[in-house]
Amino acid sequence: MDVTFFFDPACPWTWRTSRWLVTVADARTLRIQWRAFSLAILNDGTVPPEHAESMEAASRALRLVEALRAEGRHDDSGRFYAELGARTHDAGNPPGPKILDAAVEAAGLGEAASAFDDERWDQAVRESHALAYASAGPDVGSPVLMVPGADRGLHGPILTEVPGTDDALTIWDCTVPLMRLSTFHELKRARH
Repeated sequence: MDVTFFFDPACPWTWRTSRWLVTVADARTLRIQWRAFSLAILNDGTVPPEHAESMEAASRALRLVEALRAEGRHDDSGRFYAELGARTHDAGNPPGPKILDAAVEAAGLGEAASAFDDERWDQAVRESHALAYASAGPDVGSPVLMVPGADRGLHGPILTEVPGTDDALTIWDCTVPLMRLSTFHELKRARH
């Protein structure tokens, strides 16, 4: 893979970053490996009640992502996440069972929907989350980006909106060399 993107589908910041990465992948013919990063695991039971349903839906979605990854179906994961994000983040709806079902059907993956409720995939989700966290952490969240040739992953980039192609490529062209420098640690500024 040219880039690995660890994500939690409930996170709106992650959604914007994923759309940036898809723009870059299309322009540069990059292959994306989609992997699980679980905010539910990160927050270890301290999820506020008002976010419980969203976190449960995200956890079910991540089971599917890891099931598809195990079969090498990265494009299918990307298509599922695109359908899910359009129905949640773009439409302003919290993720839930009906939206998960609609997204998996729209992505043409109805045969894979059984992974939503298959707890056997929970271990793969935990392992993926641990890999991302160890790569970019501590004190990181979703998303985490990994590229070949970099010793560590990167939390982000966090984007306030999805950039156009030229800006998307500029961000990519600046980010990847920094990731590959062992001396690079962090860039950060306050969100608006």
